[in-house]
Amino acid sequence: MSGGGGSGRRKGQRRKPMAEINVVPYIDVTLVLLIIFMITTPMLQTGVEVDLPQTQSATVESKDEPPIVVSIQQQGQFYLNLGDGQDQLVQVEEINARVAEALTNKPGTQVLINADKGVEYGTVVTVMASLKNAGVPSVGLMTKSDEK
Repeated sequence: MSGGGGSGRRKGQRRKPMAEINVVPYIDVTLVLLIIFMITTPMLQTGVEVDLPQTQSATVESKDEPPIVVSIQQQGQFYLNLGDGQDQLVQVEEINARVAEALTNKPGTQVLINADKGVEYGTVVTVMASLKNAGVPSVGLMTKSDEK
Protein backbone atom coordinates (compact mmCIF):
# COMPACT_ATOMS: atom_id res chain seq x y z
CA MET A 1 0.00 0.00 0.00
CA SER A 2 2.47 2.53 -0.90
CA GLY A 3 0.74 5.64 -2.15
CA GLY A 4 2.13 7.07 -5.22
CA GLY A 5 2.14 10.82 -5.17
CA GLY A 6 4.36 11.70 -2.33
CA SER A 7 1.68 13.58 -0.43
CA GLY A 8 2.02 11.26 2.52
CA ARG A 9 -1.76 11.14 3.12
CA ARG A 10 -3.79 8.04 2.92
CA LYS A 11 -7.12 7.82 1.24
CA GLY A 12 -9.15 7.74 4.45
CA GLN A 13 -7.18 10.34 6.39
CA ARG A 14 -8.86 13.74 6.93
CA ARG A 15 -7.18 17.12 6.76
CA LYS A 16 -6.06 18.53 10.03
CA PRO A 17 -8.32 21.51 10.98
CA MET A 18 -6.67 24.91 10.70
CA ALA A 19 -6.59 26.90 13.97
CA GLU A 20 -5.99 30.34 12.41
CA ILE A 21 -8.66 33.01 11.89
CA ASN A 22 -9.20 34.05 8.31
CA VAL A 23 -9.12 37.89 8.45
CA VAL A 24 -9.65 38.59 4.74
CA PRO A 25 -13.48 38.88 5.03
CA TYR A 26 -13.10 41.27 7.98
CA ILE A 27 -10.75 43.48 5.98
CA ASP A 28 -13.26 43.56 3.10
CA VAL A 29 -16.11 44.58 5.41
CA THR A 30 -13.93 47.25 7.06
CA LEU A 31 -13.00 48.77 3.71
CA VAL A 32 -16.65 48.86 2.60
CA LEU A 33 -17.66 50.59 5.85
CA LEU A 34 -14.80 53.06 5.47
CA ILE A 35 -15.95 53.99 1.98
CA ILE A 36 -19.57 54.39 3.14
CA PHE A 37 -18.52 56.70 5.98
CA MET A 38 -16.25 58.72 3.68
CA ILE A 39 -19.17 59.34 1.33
CA THR A 40 -21.86 60.09 3.94
CA THR A 41 -19.84 62.37 6.24
CA PRO A 42 -19.73 65.40 3.87
CA MET A 43 -23.48 65.02 3.31
CA LEU A 44 -24.14 65.39 7.04
CA GLN A 45 -22.35 68.74 7.19
CA THR A 46 -24.55 70.65 4.77
CA GLY A 47 -26.57 73.56 6.02
CA VAL A 48 -26.35 77.23 6.80
CA GLU A 49 -24.00 78.24 9.56
CA VAL A 50 -25.57 80.79 11.87
CA ASP A 51 -24.04 82.44 14.90
CA LEU A 52 -26.93 82.47 17.33
CA PRO A 53 -27.40 85.69 19.30
CA GLN A 54 -26.78 85.68 23.02
CA THR A 55 -28.93 87.46 25.58
CA GLN A 56 -27.05 90.69 25.11
CA SER A 57 -25.91 91.18 21.55
CA ALA A 58 -22.54 92.67 20.79
CA THR A 59 -22.07 95.30 18.15
CA VAL A 60 -20.54 94.31 14.85
CA GLU A 61 -16.97 95.38 14.28
CA SER A 62 -17.05 98.39 12.03
CA LYS A 63 -14.48 98.21 9.30
CA ASP A 64 -13.55 100.92 6.86
CA GLU A 65 -15.96 99.40 4.34
CA PRO A 66 -19.69 99.72 5.02
CA PRO A 67 -21.46 96.34 4.96
CA ILE A 68 -23.75 95.03 2.22
CA VAL A 69 -27.27 94.87 3.65
CA VAL A 70 -30.11 92.76 2.25
CA SER A 71 -33.39 94.03 3.75
CA ILE A 72 -36.60 92.00 3.71
CA GLN A 73 -39.88 93.76 4.44
CA GLN A 74 -42.88 92.00 5.94
CA GLN A 75 -44.77 92.30 2.63
CA GLY A 76 -42.00 90.26 0.92
CA GLN A 77 -40.14 93.10 -0.80
CA PHE A 78 -36.36 92.84 -1.02
CA TYR A 79 -34.00 95.81 -0.82
CA LEU A 80 -30.26 95.84 -1.36
CA ASN A 81 -27.78 98.37 0.04
CA LEU A 82 -24.32 97.86 -1.42
CA GLY A 83 -22.69 100.22 1.06
CA ASP A 84 -23.52 103.44 -0.76
CA GLY A 85 -26.33 104.36 1.64
CA GLN A 86 -29.17 103.80 -0.84
CA ASP A 87 -31.63 100.92 -0.50
CA GLN A 88 -32.62 99.70 -3.96
CA LEU A 89 -35.72 97.58 -4.56
CA VAL A 90 -34.57 94.31 -6.17
CA GLN A 91 -36.07 90.98 -7.17
CA VAL A 92 -34.95 87.96 -5.16
CA GLU A 93 -33.30 86.47 -8.27
CA GLU A 94 -31.03 89.52 -8.66
CA ILE A 95 -29.61 89.48 -5.13
CA ASN A 96 -26.95 86.79 -5.65
CA ALA A 97 -25.52 88.31 -8.82
CA ARG A 98 -25.41 91.86 -7.40
CA VAL A 99 -23.81 90.76 -4.10
CA ALA A 100 -21.25 88.56 -5.90
CA GLU A 101 -20.36 91.48 -8.17
CA ALA A 102 -19.94 93.81 -5.20
CA LEU A 103 -17.74 91.27 -3.40
CA THR A 104 -15.44 90.92 -6.42
CA ASN A 105 -14.90 94.69 -6.33
CA LYS A 106 -14.51 94.81 -2.52
CA PRO A 107 -13.60 91.38 -1.11
CA GLY A 108 -13.98 90.95 2.64
CA THR A 109 -17.06 93.16 2.87
CA GLN A 110 -19.55 91.96 5.48
CA VAL A 111 -22.97 90.80 4.26
CA LEU A 112 -25.89 91.32 6.65
CA ILE A 113 -29.58 90.45 6.45
CA ASN A 114 -32.01 92.97 7.91
CA ALA A 115 -35.39 91.22 8.09
CA ASP A 116 -38.65 92.42 9.62
CA LYS A 117 -39.65 90.27 12.59
CA GLY A 118 -42.91 89.39 10.80
CA VAL A 119 -41.06 87.80 7.85
CA GLU A 120 -41.33 84.02 7.71
CA TYR A 121 -38.29 82.12 8.94
CA GLY A 122 -38.15 80.11 5.72
CA THR A 123 -37.71 83.26 3.62
CA VAL A 124 -34.72 84.40 5.68
CA VAL A 125 -33.11 80.94 5.56
CA THR A 126 -33.64 80.75 1.79
CA VAL A 127 -31.91 84.11 1.29
CA MET A 128 -29.05 83.05 3.59
CA ALA A 129 -28.58 79.75 1.75
CA SER A 130 -28.60 81.43 -1.65
CA LEU A 131 -26.00 83.97 -0.47
CA LYS A 132 -23.80 81.13 0.83
CA ASN A 133 -24.15 79.35 -2.53
CA ALA A 134 -23.17 82.59 -4.28
CA GLY A 135 -19.83 82.51 -2.47
CA VAL A 136 -20.42 84.77 0.54
CA PRO A 137 -18.13 83.43 3.31
CA SER A 138 -20.38 84.46 6.21
CA VAL A 139 -23.80 86.05 6.49
CA GLY A 140 -24.85 88.03 9.57
CA LEU A 141 -28.28 88.93 10.93
CA MET A 142 -29.11 92.44 12.08
CA THR A 143 -31.06 92.77 15.34
CA LYS A 144 -32.36 95.60 17.47
CA SER A 145 -30.85 96.06 20.90
CA ASP A 146 -33.01 95.31 23.97
CA GLU A 147 -31.79 98.41 25.79
CA LYS A 148 -34.64 100.68 26.93
